[in-house]
Amino acid sequence: MRRWVGLGWLGVYMTVGMSMSGAAWAQDVDYTAQAVTQLSEYLKIDTINPPGNESRGVAFLAGILEEAGIVYETAESAPGRGNIWARLEGGREPGLVLLHHIDVVPANRAYWEFDPLSGAVEDGYVYGRGAIDTKGLGIVQLQAFLALHAGGGRLNRDVVFVATADEEAGGFFGAGWLAENRPEIFENIGFLINEGGSGQRVAERNVFMVEVTQKVPLWLKLTAHGRPGHGSAPQVHTAVTRLLAALNRIAQTRFPPRVVDPVRTMMQGIAPFQTGEMAKQLAVIDTAVDDAEFLLALQLENPRLHALLRNTCSVTRLTGSAKINVVPAEAGAELDCRLLPDQDPQAFVRDLEVLIADPDIDVEHIMGFTPAVSSTKTALYRLLERFLRDRYPGTVVVPSVSTGFTDSHFFRDLGIECYGFSPFLFEAQEARGVHGNNERISVENLRRGTATMIELLERFVLR
Repeated sequence: MRRWVGLGWLGVYMTVGMSMSGAAWAQDVDYTAQAVTQLSEYLKIDTINPPGNESRGVAFLAGILEEAGIVYETAESAPGRGNIWARLEGGREPGLVLLHHIDVVPANRAYWEFDPLSGAVEDGYVYGRGAIDTKGLGIVQLQAFLALHAGGGRLNRDVVFVATADEEAGGFFGAGWLAENRPEIFENIGFLINEGGSGQRVAERNVFMVEVTQKVPLWLKLTAHGRPGHGSAPQVHTAVTRLLAALNRIAQTRFPPRVVDPVRTMMQGIAPFQTGEMAKQLAVIDTAVDDAEFLLALQLENPRLHALLRNTCSVTRLTGSAKINVVPAEAGAELDCRLLPDQDPQAFVRDLEVLIADPDIDVEHIMGFTPAVSSTKTALYRLLERFLRDRYPGTVVVPSVSTGFTDSHFFRDLGIECYGFSPFLFEAQEARGVHGNNERISVENLRRGTATMIELLERFVLR
């Protein structure tokens, strides 16, 4: 009796009951080619968060690791909220974690060319929610992990493959839960590669952004109180009018701009790839932030870059009456605030309460993380610079700051140097699919990225 090795993703077969040595596995497998089929299968698994159901993805990954003869462990932080990890043991150098998240954000089928869970491979692209964020990265990491295991070489450090739940909702059922409840996974770990970075072709040159820190999320809930009543008899002040006045003050406020060190390095690094006045201003960003016209132009042209120069708050959710003719006793709003890494969150909330200037509005803390910056002076970061320049001559590597957050902050808090690094080179239209419509990655990009990750790991962990 014969069966396919893996979950339909491996183009060789073996007899049940037989095992393949690492050398045999390595000879028979084209890891770059298999990444395409494997990603397609992974994208078909519904791990949309909410509710997550990441245990479905865990089962898929576990099957692949088991067929490769790699010992793994799994844990659910709650029913259906699965996490999985596997370790290749090596020498005493600080270990390396390869991290990605299994969950993906929702997608509206009406705006997609293909079903978001189809994993369709068409016209040189693999389509599906999570193709870039982050099942594509996860498959590349997995392929490199499998290749490293199959090669049988001596490792100078442990290498750990980790796939987690719940990143898209804060990571509390995934990376955060593992850091607290399975700390042994991260003992003697010095480095971690995660999402957050990207490569792009700009002005005939390759530019790789390697994320070293991120703005700190501070999610707040505002609750306004007032006298309830009938909608036919308007009052002078209600919970709703108090809330609207406060939100208007927040929306109209531009928090003072300032330049923190990682942002300065990033802006100066990307300045040569801009044109005209933008290039000049980014090169002297410390003085440019005093120019209101420049800040407005930057916000119109590139809101993400602009957001790195000041604290921000976006009003994202509103709640009021349950009935159109009832004036509610309470009205609420939720704010997605993102703070520069050097900002004291408590001081920011105090300033926000002064801005709100209404004792009948409560400010409640929903979620927030601690700031941390990873060093660019480490062995892994320096290798990334050398390796990318060797592999793609003329490449520029820029340490970057993310406006969004990833699970890296959990591990920076543990003293682990974390880098957002994706081995892909995206075209602009391809990168726009993240959390958008028709998320996709090209077959060429996926295969090239897999080869890049395999070579990077070999150079970092083989003795």
